[in-house]
Amino acid sequence: MQDPAKLTATEAARLIRDGSLDPLDLMEACLERIGEGEPGVRAFTWLDKELARKAAEAVLPGPLHGLPIGVKDVLDTADMPSEYGSPIWRGWRPRADAAAVAWARKAGAVVIGKTVTTEFATRKPGPTRNPHNKAHTPGGSSSGSAAGVADHFFPLAFGTQTAGSVIRPAAFCGVVGYKPSFGLINRFGMKLMSESLDTVGVIARSVADCALFTGAVAGRDLGNPDTRPQRPPRIGICRSPVWDKALPETQDLLPKVASALAHAGAVVIDRELTPEVAALVEAHPIVVNSESARALGWELGNARQGISEGLLERLEFGLSCSEATVAEAHAVFERAQQSFPACMEELDALVTPSAPGQAPVGLEWTGDPAFNLIWTSLHVPCVTVPAATGPDGLPLGIQIVTRRGEDRQALAWAQWVAAAIT
Repeated sequence: MQDPAKLTATEAARLIRDGSLDPLDLMEACLERIGEGEPGVRAFTWLDKELARKAAEAVLPGPLHGLPIGVKDVLDTADMPSEYGSPIWRGWRPRADAAAVAWARKAGAVVIGKTVTTEFATRKPGPTRNPHNKAHTPGGSSSGSAAGVADHFFPLAFGTQTAGSVIRPAAFCGVVGYKPSFGLINRFGMKLMSESLDTVGVIARSVADCALFTGAVAGRDLGNPDTRPQRPPRIGICRSPVWDKALPETQDLLPKVASALAHAGAVVIDRELTPEVAALVEAHPIVVNSESARALGWELGNARQGISEGLLERLEFGLSCSEATVAEAHAVFERAQQSFPACMEELDALVTPSAPGQAPVGLEWTGDPAFNLIWTSLHVPCVTVPAATGPDGLPLGIQIVTRRGEDRQALAWAQWVAAAIT
């Protein structure tokens, strides 16, 4: 058997079910890999190896039986600190798990540790490095979750997305990221920043892993994406209104993906978004920053000095927006969501870039979410799968998008696309 730490979650779950793999052996393999890689990658904000071992020994039966998971540190855990990427909350110990964590544990998952997030899942990056090249960002804000899955620290991890915080780091780290339809995974116990946008998602090594994890946590049957559909899909190639931000590697990638999909039998056409959807590019920062400023009311009033300069600037922008400006931004969201079905007419899915290009060099910036914020604002499911490598050998992802509520279809077509382009 191959190194257990390098198994996908679905492979590990199958071996555990048939008695070929003990959960404690899987945990030990992951801890060994962490010992080798964590000093360079720095994916964790909290790791207690003995606690992880004890949890693996006492694991509950269920669909996630014995599978180690990383938990982004904006989701509360009753037995570990929750610091939200901020010095303001250093050492904070909640009394209860976030709902998503509680349901993961009930399904048999073992929380191995808390993963690094940017400050309140927004601006200031943490110390995590991209495992493919440690001079580059892993993306954010789900930095530690993406890097940890990519470097075989754990097969599954929670992330959250307000703009591009699941899809972009997964793409930068060469793994699979899935942002479900808005509200599919319960947000109770999350350090919420944007009522209108924050979505709990997952990062894994395969599309089937994402379906397994999310289905167990959300109580939904998301199917088996490895089951080949009875027909090829009808796919719209969407450059989106921010195509001018695409770097040369992405400009080269998208037509190659379209050609590969057509060769595999898909009906492939170019598809533009409506003006109502395009207007989200300007409306999104107004909604995000105005809601985030309200969400951080206690921190602004009692611990302002603990907020980074960059975040404070965005919060002050949010507070400066007039009531009419914020109301109009929300109206843009509503119009865009209502018009999106027209963009999907006669299509099964859209295929669009996951990020402008490969992960940027440096750790002071987690990359541009321009190719993600539209889909988050529309509340639709999206999945990124590895597609190629960039000029420095770093991963490139491609993103699959469907209508809101079509999560099962999003995962199925994402796996079809992944198979067609490899």
